[in-house]
Amino acid sequence: MLWAEPATPPTVEDNIENTLSLFEKWQHGIIDWLTDSGTWEMILVKAIKIALIVLITRIVIRVVYRMINHTVIKREKNRMGMNPRRLLTVGKLLKNVTSLVMNFIMILLILSEFNVNLAPLLAGAGVVGLAVGFGAQSLVKDVMTGFFIIFEDQFAVGDVIKVGQFQGTVEMIGLRSTRIHSWTGEVHIIPNGIITEVTNFSLNNSIAVVDISIAYEENVEEAIDVMSKALETLPERNENVVTLPQVLGVQMLAASEVTIRVIAECRPYTQAGVSRQMNAEMKKALEDHGIEIPYPRLVTYQRVEQGES
Repeated sequence: MLWAEPATPPTVEDNIENTLSLFEKWQHGIIDWLTDSGTWEMILVKAIKIALIVLITRIVIRVVYRMINHTVIKREKNRMGMNPRRLLTVGKLLKNVTSLVMNFIMILLILSEFNVNLAPLLAGAGVVGLAVGFGAQSLVKDVMTGFFIIFEDQFAVGDVIKVGQFQGTVEMIGLRSTRIHSWTGEVHIIPNGIITEVTNFSLNNSIAVVDISIAYEENVEEAIDVMSKALETLPERNENVVTLPQVLGVQMLAASEVTIRVIAECRPYTQAGVSRQMNAEMKKALEDHGIEIPYPRLVTYQRVEQGES
């Protein structure tokens, strides 16, 4: 039976010699790597690629910034009532998003030049994005809708709008919700995500439409002339009236009356007040000229008995 001699444990001197040997090999390897012309060519190519990536990223960011500034200035000129601070805020938000996205792409491209595996990083970012999307779906929808409401200038603070069954004056526009104050006093807070259709009454001039009825016995041409003269100075007396009111003529022939239609262009959402003033002034003018406005009459008859005088 053979007995193996036990291995002699390495001494301290042996460990030092091994360490020095490894250090010398590592040192020689670094020197060989640094003195190799291919190494510097690779470093030069990588540096040029990274510099190009950074330069192209900055150029793209600058171009997008100019596009955002041009769009913001154009929208500010299109509508004088638009709040310039809101446009500035939207412009800064777009610039920040652009800078964040482009710098993230730039970092990924630079890491790829160093042979870094980007698959785990992108997979992790995708998982985080899905978690945020499912967890805050309604919030993201509200914010995105609010952003496009502000950016597209669909309505502004002070506008009179109708959203679904709610109508009133806009008091506040946020990225998450919009506050509307109705003319009867109620305040409606509406999440932006449920705003699918908006009717804005404050963008263009409105038309006040008034129908005046006269009796069949009256002269239509004379009534039209009286109403036209009564409204000649209305734009001077009411700043909400934009153009001279027009008497269009006979609108309808009813059973006991002739309807004459009058229109007037006025400032946005002021047609109700203008219509009331036109009604009052035309009624007074017709009464002053003795032109009858028909109204229901109650006729009573008294029976006279035979033999009474």
